[in-house]
Amino acid sequence: MNRVPSGCSVCGGELEAVRLQCRTCGTALEGHFDVSPFARLTPEQHQFLVLFLKSRGIIKEVERAMGLSYPTVRSRLDALLAALGLARESAAPPPPRRQVDVLNDLEAGKITVTDALAQLRTSDDGTTQTDVEDSR
Repeated sequence: MNRVPSGCSVCGGELEAVRLQCRTCGTALEGHFDVSPFARLTPEQHQFLVLFLKSRGIIKEVERAMGLSYPTVRSRLDALLAALGLARESAAPPPPRRQVDVLNDLEAGKITVTDALAQLRTSDDGTTQTDVEDSR
C-alpha cells in the first residue's frame, strides 16, 4: 500500500483527506477529515522517529546508528518535534552553525580539544572571551 504523501507535489501545500473507503466492502465516506501529524512527516523524519523509538530515546544510540554528532541528532529531533507540533515555546535556540561545525570537527578528529576550545572562545568578530572580560 502507498504511503500518504506529506504535502502537495505541485505547490508544497498541506493535503487534506476528503475520501475514505473500506477495503472489505468498498463503502466510501466523503468529507473533510483530519490527517494525523505523523502522516505529514517526510520519509526522513519518519525514519528518524522509528530509529529514535527503537533506541528508546537514547540519543547516544541514535548517534551511533546514524553516524551523526550529538548536535546534529538533537537538531533533527527538534525539527521532528516542530513538525509534530510538539516543540516547546521556551526551547533554547540551536547553537550557531560555527559552533556545530567546530564540535563536528572535534568529533571527527580533525582538530584537538585545545583547538576546539580556542575556536569556540573566539567570536565571529575576532575577539576572544578574555578580551571581552578584560575590557570591563
